[in-house]
Amino acid sequence: MFKKVSKNLTRLKRHKRVRNKVAGTPVRPRLNVYRSLNNIYAQIIDDVAGNTLVAASSLDKEIKDQVKTTGNKEAAQLVGKLVAQKALEKGITTVTFDRGGYIYHGRVKALAESARENGLNF
Repeated sequence: MFKKVSKNLTRLKRHKRVRNKVAGTPVRPRLNVYRSLNNIYAQIIDDVAGNTLVAASSLDKEIKDQVKTTGNKEAAQLVGKLVAQKALEKGITTVTFDRGGYIYHGRVKALAESARENGLNF
């Protein structure tokens, strides 16, 4: 009778809707966030060239050594800090934030605020 729709399918629909409007350019690349149950990932992408310019995740050795669990706000803050540092090293200061269809809350918010505090503008 009724189909059960998973949360991830509704997230993907939201993400597609947002991606129709948000695109990364060489001047202002896109900061994309992906959140799994156990980890969080961030990439800075130039959509025109189709290149990932900078990437960081809670699986990176420098972050994994600092935290006990990689699926929490503390790890997300460290990922935000790391992606901002790597971006600034490559001369990227301004980005467009793509929350990936996730609600701007919790780990996604922690990553975004940490990236802002460490020098990224969006």
